[in-house]
Amino acid sequence: MAYITSHRLPVLLVDDEPPLLRSASVLLRASGITDVLTLEDSRAVSPLLAEQPVGVLVLDLTMPYLSGQALLESVTADYPDIPVIVMTATNDLDTAVQCMRMGASDYLVKPVESNRLVSSVRRALEIRALRAEVLSLKDSLLTAVPHDREAFAEIVTQSKAMAAIFRYVEAVASSPQPVLVTGETGTGKEQIARSLHRLSGRTGEFVAVNVAGLDDTVFADTLFGHARGAFTGADRARDGLITSAADGTLFLDEIGDLSAPSQVKLLRLLQEGTYYPLGVDRPRQCRARIVVATNYDVVERVKAGAFRKDLYYRLRTHHVHLPPLRERLEDIPLLVNHLLEKAAHALHKPPPTPPLELYRLLKTYSFPGNVRELEAMIFDAVALHQGATLSLHSFKAAMGAGPLLAEESNWSTDLTALLPEQLPTLDEAEEALVQEALRRAGGNQGVAAGMLGLSRQALNKRLTRRKERDASFGEDA
Repeated sequence: MAYITSHRLPVLLVDDEPPLLRSASVLLRASGITDVLTLEDSRAVSPLLAEQPVGVLVLDLTMPYLSGQALLESVTADYPDIPVIVMTATNDLDTAVQCMRMGASDYLVKPVESNRLVSSVRRALEIRALRAEVLSLKDSLLTAVPHDREAFAEIVTQSKAMAAIFRYVEAVASSPQPVLVTGETGTGKEQIARSLHRLSGRTGEFVAVNVAGLDDTVFADTLFGHARGAFTGADRARDGLITSAADGTLFLDEIGDLSAPSQVKLLRLLQEGTYYPLGVDRPRQCRARIVVATNYDVVERVKAGAFRKDLYYRLRTHHVHLPPLRERLEDIPLLVNHLLEKAAHALHKPPPTPPLELYRLLKTYSFPGNVRELEAMIFDAVALHQGATLSLHSFKAAMGAGPLLAEESNWSTDLTALLPEQLPTLDEAEEALVQEALRRAGGNQGVAAGMLGLSRQALNKRLTRRKERDASFGEDA
């Protein structure tokens, strides 16, 4: 099911006073709400809504032909997802209460202060966006697989935990709100940010910048740009990355290292949606969606006073936490085969055959560098290998000083709890193990063989014998 993204829908103003429509539309556009429609005839609202969805409806109560109250009643009944803001000169408590009971999201009395109108419309748009996200998230989480596999093609996984993350990413991708991506080094935070951008449908570019080590001036210049003459050496104006990412996604990596003054600037950008290039005294609108990432425990940094609490809560409107590789060991066979092919192609070598012991060896290691560390191990091993079978020497050398996982389970003990009272026959147990390995490997026989501690040829022989046995049984029947 597709859900409408409210941040791209227009605001519809309905009033029989043309000067008010003009001034209100100019005000909203100046505040960054660029798509505004106006109607002077209330009778034209229903036909317009039937043809085009809108994000928010702002209407007057006292209008000829069709009153605002009648229009409010019909819109809330026929289009309950559209927030309706009443803007009228009628300053009457009973009328206001009646409108709110009929479904109005706000009641504004003319003349309305500029900030009051803008904040009311923005709040209504956010409410609409949250409703759409809740519906999208519900739909995504009830689905067993991601809707769009191509969006996550860069991430090799069969982990159920990662599949749940993909569904969450799909649900929030179209939201205009910021996204906080956390996880250890090498877990794929930038890949998730790129997936968010691809799924968002935004027409602008994906622009990434590592903000670690940037002082406040360099941070402001990098993001916001500067005017000519803003500082010594600024002989010409330069746009910042926010401009480069207009209508796209701006990805700020290593946000946990951001200095305190820079945190204030980022908070203001997120709250107000505007920024000032260095040397410019008029604000510009931010049209980029902000995605940030860090390998820090942000909560701990907030407690330590190293990260602003208000910025943290603003950033974590949507939060994606990526598990380390040691928590998804089922991905190792897939990753090894994928990275072997990648390394062989990059190094112009034929893909080597991984020894059966490699999978068991890698599953004993905790991978502090996660997928990035595994990739480095494999590239090094492929660069060094000479024969057809990949040597374990370079892997053991890389893992020698590294942390190991707990010892593997004692199957003689664990099987007592896992198996039923009536034991399966050896043939039945073998059949079940082969089928489970093939399922986990996504049908890849080479990966499944590695899981079972067999060569691919040995697994093929077992599968062939099973087919022959099944065929023979069918003939006898």
